This record gives sequence, structure tokens and C-alpha cells, in this order.
Amino acid sequence: MKLAVISDIHGNLEALQAVLAFLNGEGIKEIICLGDIVGYGADPNECIDLIRETTDQIIAGNHDWGTIGLTDTSFFNPVAKAAIEWTADTVTEDSKKFLVRLPLTITRDDFLFVHGTPSSPEDWDYLFRAADALQEFKSFPQKACFIGHSHTPLMFARDQKGMVFQVNYTEQRLEDDRRYIINVGSVGQPRDMDPDAAVGIYDRERKYFILERIPYNIKTAQEKIIKAGLPAMLAERLGIGW
Repeated sequence: MKLAVISDIHGNLEALQAVLAFLNGEGIKEIICLGDIVGYGADPNECIDLIRETTDQIIAGNHDWGTIGLTDTSFFNPVAKAAIEWTADTVTEDSKKFLVRLPLTITRDDFLFVHGTPSSPEDWDYLFRAADALQEFKSFPQKACFIGHSHTPLMFARDQKGMVFQVNYTEQRLEDDRRYIINVGSVGQPRDMDPDAAVGIYDRERKYFILERIPYNIKTAQEKIIKAGLPAMLAERLGIGW
């Protein structure tokens, strides 16, 4: 059985629809969402509704919490802050009630799912380096931890000697004698210079992870952002994956 892990949709309905259509075509029904359903994009309510229809395995991201006042947004950059303020004014009361109920972590089988880091999910820290991953491995006992938040796919492995190193994040068998931290990238706002939506897929039978990239109608998503009066940079960056 295959498991799909998605993250950082950020109000991009076109990207989310494309990813879900791909997963449906592959017959993958089990989906876990790592948060940031809203923020940046022009369709926060529509993305919330679609995710709710698709899965009940959903955790909170910093933009989800920022939208409902559960996390401090004063440190957001001006563009992100403008987007979160617009989102807070746009989401419905029903959407807000849904976001406030989201947990910070999910544990399934031998996997942990968080938005930022396993050591402090509520602090929304970023994880980019092997040195940081070394400390994070100490904070969870599971075989692997799936994360998002940075919008940048990455994978770190820890061997039996305690050594941590970066491995191929696009295709990787999860070896029995190693543990992993896997960043599945972003559905709605990739930042690795690839504009296609990202989705992580884990094949339980083969113990194999693959990162798929799914093209979507970027132009429509961009036009919606401009029409909504959101910062133009949010539209521009979709075209280059940054």
C-alpha cells in the first residue's frame, strides 16, 4: 500500500487539484497533509474544503495558525505578512474553526509527521543542514519523520553509528539499519527552482520513497493572485519555483 505526503499548499487550488488528480490516477487513497493549507495563494477556503474532503490526516502549519491568531506573525517578511492578513480576512468562520482544531503532529505506524521540526513543532524552525538534522534525530524514536515548511525537498539519513548525511531525496529505499528525515517540498509554492508541485509517495511494501513533480496550470493561479490584490511577487515566484 502506498502513502502520499503533501505539504505547503498555500491556497494554490490549481496545484492541489493537479496533485490529487495524479494520486487518484495512481490509486493512492491514503494521504497525509503536513500543513500550511493557506497563505500566499488566492483560494484558501477552496483548498481547505478540498483537503477536508480528501483526508482527515492533517496537521497545522505556521500560516494556518497565523491566519487564526495562534502564532506570532510579526516576524513574517512584508510579503508573507500581507498575505496572511489577506487570508485572515478571507477565510470563513467554518474554515477558522477547522484550522484551530488541527494538531501539531501525527504518528502513524513507525512514522512521525510534523510541519517544521520534530523537536519543537510549535516553533516553526527550519531544517536545512545535516548538523541540525543530527540534533533532530534525537527528538523522535520512529523510523522516519516527514516534514515540510521550507518548501525545499531534502532527505537526511542516520546510520547505526550515529552519522547523519544527506541522501538522494527523489528516489530512496529506506534501509532497515537507517532512520530518516524527509522533507516532501511544497504543493503550492515550490522553492527549489522547479515550479511543478511536489508530492512524496512511500511504498510500504517496497520500503521505497519517491518524490513526484506534477505540472499544473500556473498561469491561472498567478492570475487569481493578482486579481485578489495580493503582492505580485507571489504570482511571479510560482513561475520559477522560488
